[in-house]
Amino acid sequence: MSDLHQKIETNEALLILLVILVVAVGGLVEIVPLYFQKSTTEPVKGLTPYGALELTGRDVYIREGCYNCHSQMIRPFRAETERYGHYSVAGEFVYDHPFQWGSKRTGPDLARVGGRYSDVWHGIHLTNPRDVVPESNMPGYPWLARTPASAEDIAAKMRALRRVGVPYSEDDVAGAAKELVGKTEADALIAYLQSLGGAIKAR
Repeated sequence: MSDLHQKIETNEALLILLVILVVAVGGLVEIVPLYFQKSTTEPVKGLTPYGALELTGRDVYIREGCYNCHSQMIRPFRAETERYGHYSVAGEFVYDHPFQWGSKRTGPDLARVGGRYSDVWHGIHLTNPRDVVPESNMPGYPWLARTPASAEDIAAKMRALRRVGVPYSEDDVAGAAKELVGKTEADALIAYLQSLGGAIKAR
């Protein structure tokens, strides 16, 4: 064993410092280039920010913990692409703060669920999933159809998202509350689900 090698391995503080340095440099080499790749920082063609109703539905999705059982990321494996559609790409998620990729699939992946089922199907499924999928173990969410969609903070949410790069215009923000008039949380959640995967066609 060389003197330098022995010195590093017998000096705990030096070893820790060198490990941190190597991990930091390795991390920078792996992560920093991603900020300069257009494929990871620019939206895919046809991607639009969530409307007020969809954004409210996304908040319901997060509040109810849907991400605990449903992922929103299709991996580039044949078994996944044949079942769910085109694999997910980074440009689909540039307006998601935070993204909802997930890693657990008690239920199916939802990355390409938009347009696969009708609004009526989703409404029945949210109220009692076993009415449309008899083997489902998903709980029902009947109260969503009775709960009005809240419009009190939607403008503030959209302004906050605009600060992190989501291109909402002043007209979008000003008209957000009107979009939620007469809508329920179920309507909002369905609108959110129907928006998923639209930028890249499922098959």
